[in-house]
Amino acid sequence: MKIMAVLGPYFQIGLFVLMIITGVIWALDRYVLSKKRRLAADAALAEFDARQAHLVKEGIKVDGDQSEKRMEIEKSIMRTPTWVEYTGAFFPVIVLVFFVRSFLFEPFKIPSSSMVPTLQVGDLILVNKYTYGIRLPIINKKIISINEPKRGDVMVFKYPPDTSLDYIKRIVGVPGDKVEYKNKRLSINGQPVEYKELPDYLSNESLRYMRQLNENLNGVSHNILTDDARPPYLVPAPDNFPQHERCTYNTEGFVCTVPPGHYFMMGDNRDNSLDSRWWGFVPDENIVGRAFFVWMNLGDLKRIGSFQ
Repeated sequence: MKIMAVLGPYFQIGLFVLMIITGVIWALDRYVLSKKRRLAADAALAEFDARQAHLVKEGIKVDGDQSEKRMEIEKSIMRTPTWVEYTGAFFPVIVLVFFVRSFLFEPFKIPSSSMVPTLQVGDLILVNKYTYGIRLPIINKKIISINEPKRGDVMVFKYPPDTSLDYIKRIVGVPGDKVEYKNKRLSINGQPVEYKELPDYLSNESLRYMRQLNENLNGVSHNILTDDARPPYLVPAPDNFPQHERCTYNTEGFVCTVPPGHYFMMGDNRDNSLDSRWWGFVPDENIVGRAFFVWMNLGDLKRIGSFQ
């Protein structure tokens, strides 16, 4: 399922550019322009004082409070230009937003149903950007490793065929795993995954009932959907993705061995998800972060909360 970054896919790049521009202006004013204004103010005050001393020497009486005039001269010259003042005020705010979005949390919006019932269309979610390590913004290069992705995690990643797109799926296979999906049931490394039958789920899109099961994947309990009207074999023509030879398909499903540094992803709406079955493995360098919280759904406020 493709997801949408809140405020658009190029927001982070634009924010970075804006941070650089406002930062340069802020630094230029603080360390260069303000000092020039100080020198100009000192020169003007010295000239004013010399002129007043000359008038007194000539016996000319000076009216008014000269200290107030000095303050007015200094204030006028030292005044920061309005556009520079506003730029300086916005700079720390932009830095804070950029830091939070790049290294801590980033919001995304769910536009489709491949992760139903876990995530609904219209959910606004938060993604933890540091769970799997610290990555440089823009280029997404990991510089510090923290935790490794685990089976059962809901992960946001760059779509392998087009890394300009962000996708969200559940991790079902980590490096070295043998992932088998036969007759709509998962087995990992030869061990069948535990399932419990649940009441059927009414699909908002198709307006018909689908089979709902609770799946326990690596200790992560979550619900999935399957469509009895769809055959087990859903991948008649998988993409010619990198290392596709690690996967075999038949009329009952598929078997894939996950290569080092890669992950196998599937949607919880199993028969309505374009995932690793079609386009292959997700490399580590494509990872964005772990999705963990629905912070808003304008159509259903009860959706707010954490999820697995």
